Amino acid sequence: MPSGAVGASTATVTADEAWITALQAYNSVQLTAPALPSPLPSNQFGISVQNNAQDMSGLSIQQAGTFMGFSIEMSVANQVIGKSPAFLQVPFLNLMAIIAERAGSVHIRVGGNTQETATLVLSTPDGAIIEKDKTSTTNPTDTPALIFTPGLLYMLANVSSLVNTKWYLGIPFNDTTNLRLEIAEYGESILGSNVLGFQVGNEPDLYVAHGHRPANYSVWDYFGEFGVVVNAIAADAQIPTRNNLIAPSLQGTWTPEDVFNTGFVAAYTNALGILSVEHYPDDNCAAAYPDAGFGAPKDPQTEFPNFLTHASGQGIVSAYLNATSFAQSVGKPFMMFETNTASCGGFPGISDAFGSALWALDYGLQMAYTNFTGALLHVGGQDVSYNPFTPPPTNLSTFNQWTVGPVFYSAVVIAEALGTSGTARVVDLFANNASDYTPGYAIYENGALARMVLVNYMTDPSGANSYTATISVNSAPASVKVLGGALRSGEKQHHVAGQGLGGRFEVDGRWQGTEQINTINCDQGANTCAVQVPAPGAALVFFSDSALQEVEPSSTVTFATTALTKTVNTVTINASVLATSNGENGSMRGQLSSTSKGSSSAVSSHVVPGVTALAMMLAGVCVLSGMLRR
Repeated sequence: MPSGAVGASTATVTADEAWITALQAYNSVQLTAPALPSPLPSNQFGISVQNNAQDMSGLSIQQAGTFMGFSIEMSVANQVIGKSPAFLQVPFLNLMAIIAERAGSVHIRVGGNTQETATLVLSTPDGAIIEKDKTSTTNPTDTPALIFTPGLLYMLANVSSLVNTKWYLGIPFNDTTNLRLEIAEYGESILGSNVLGFQVGNEPDLYVAHGHRPANYSVWDYFGEFGVVVNAIAADAQIPTRNNLIAPSLQGTWTPEDVFNTGFVAAYTNALGILSVEHYPDDNCAAAYPDAGFGAPKDPQTEFPNFLTHASGQGIVSAYLNATSFAQSVGKPFMMFETNTASCGGFPGISDAFGSALWALDYGLQMAYTNFTGALLHVGGQDVSYNPFTPPPTNLSTFNQWTVGPVFYSAVVIAEALGTSGTARVVDLFANNASDYTPGYAIYENGALARMVLVNYMTDPSGANSYTATISVNSAPASVKVLGGALRSGEKQHHVAGQGLGGRFEVDGRWQGTEQINTINCDQGANTCAVQVPAPGAALVFFSDSALQEVEPSSTVTFATTALTKTVNTVTINASVLATSNGENGSMRGQLSSTSKGSSSAVSSHVVPGVTALAMMLAGVCVLSGMLRR
């Protein structure tokens, strides 16, 4: 399948369900792969690296395998994660386990635009953990206000008890004269060490455009309002942690320097845990919201080539190089707190095409190389095309499986490339005379060459523009292991090392097919190893068995369903045992929603001990070993 092709579905849409293809998450758009570049880059080239990190210049700071995580719009958390603490989505658990078993953990943010107006209540009228107040909308794209119960936080805690998951949450910032700190109070009590931090202000530089602040709102106003939150937390005994706030989370109208130059970091250094930005390299707002004043729609076919080049990731990070350097100087992590292919839902035919998998892999490693410390791929609702994973529409009667987007596969490869030690250092190799179409990265772990990622952006079914990179390394190993096409598109789905998760409405979160790990013999006399990369595709090269074994689990715990509802596979945990559920029963379903950037879409203080064992017993845990472990 060419890099521009949308992963095909093998499920049949009946006449009364034909409306589904109108949703961006399941669109049928297929673009033409961009023409081969002229002149063509070489398809035979050398790459020279050193065995020891101390002999290699330009290495990044140390990175963790959890680098690439996910950002789930708060308003769809009850569709994506689960309906209640006692009703978790099995495909979600399985997908998160794929990342966690390779990275050691998975980091997820629940927030976005909808966190800004969210209010915690002890119960909702219909018992749901999240409800939308569609009478309260201020954004031009009609993002509704939310109410949510502590059940949402208990649900996150129960996910963490099954899969090693850590969470970022957000404190509402729409009204700093009437702060609502309950999410921090309950969040720390319920999630404990599984909460990584609290975002304060989601894209404050867009507040004026979204009608959240007056026209003269400035960085100095944000500085002052942030201080109001800091002081309120300091005075709140129910929020014991005082150093885990995340800011300023700018979209790009202001620069990080605009905020930093106010003295923001120095003033609030004891409260700040992470410095952050949010960025999408493009937008599809005019097409998504034709009456919102965004101008003429963009042509996805014209935009497509912009994503299939190394220059894309380089261009995105270039605006933040000074900020990442500043963050290091003040001892703070610097995160890309929300990102994906294009805001306002992405581009059908780009965001859900294999090319976006290569783009996200390259972009993610480029962020790691330039000293970001993490990045989160955003997940919206049914009306976005860029989702890493999408549950089925809630009112479908015949389909009950999920759909996985291309960028999820990118996150898997990044987790394997960076490993679990927390010592990974990344370097852009500027391979093939710095060709924009054949980028490569080397990863050093514990001071030694561990892995390499090679990307081929070109599409050529003839194979003529598959390339061979001859890697020169002092004291070359006898052989290297290569994930056979670490990223490659197949006839019906995308693949990581020969395995896929299924096509549209076919995903339960377990790998399908047989993993391909190829052994490439090296020429130890010449100290070279030759690795071929398909067009299009990517290869992940391991320079030792230990580097492979570290990220390749010998077995995988997956969650089989005990409840097959009309629409969704779930883990069901007895609510009377947990005594923490504020959720509804399985027959109560939420509405379709879209929450792309700027758009709509009496409790115990502990999760009951033993929930993991109980859930595994009820869920019928399967252990897949050997070649089926992926």
